[in-house]
Amino acid sequence: MLIKQLSVFVENKPGRLAAVIEALGKNNVNMSALSLADTSEYGILRVIVDNPEAAVEILKGIGVIVKITKVLAVSMDDTPGGLSKILDVFLKNEINVDYMYAFVGKAADRAVMVVKVSDVKKAEDALLAAGIQTLDADDVYRA
Repeated sequence: MLIKQLSVFVENKPGRLAAVIEALGKNNVNMSALSLADTSEYGILRVIVDNPEAAVEILKGIGVIVKITKVLAVSMDDTPGGLSKILDVFLKNEINVDYMYAFVGKAADRAVMVVKVSDVKKAEDALLAAGIQTLDADDVYRA
């Protein structure tokens, strides 16, 4: 199932990332996962929050460029080789991974992999056929 991820463009200047995180926290928006990658002038903060639409408005209100991207959240074994099972499915079905990041939820033996792929429908169908569970937004926020 698809979940909404925020892609937030943050200037590479001291305090800009802190301002984004503080704005979300002050407005009771909870983050489940995040990833930060840098370019020469901006960082791209990818974040999963419990209220994406509200978060977009909050961040626009502080002058930040933000967009919503639909991604897959995949439940995986939190063991050596757990990720290989997912990547093998993508390889066998010729699905390209644009980017991914993971977080560990409350279940001790499970992790959640957030994945942006070339063909979301094909990826989800292939994962389900292989017995790999995808998660909906509520599952991710509770993870």
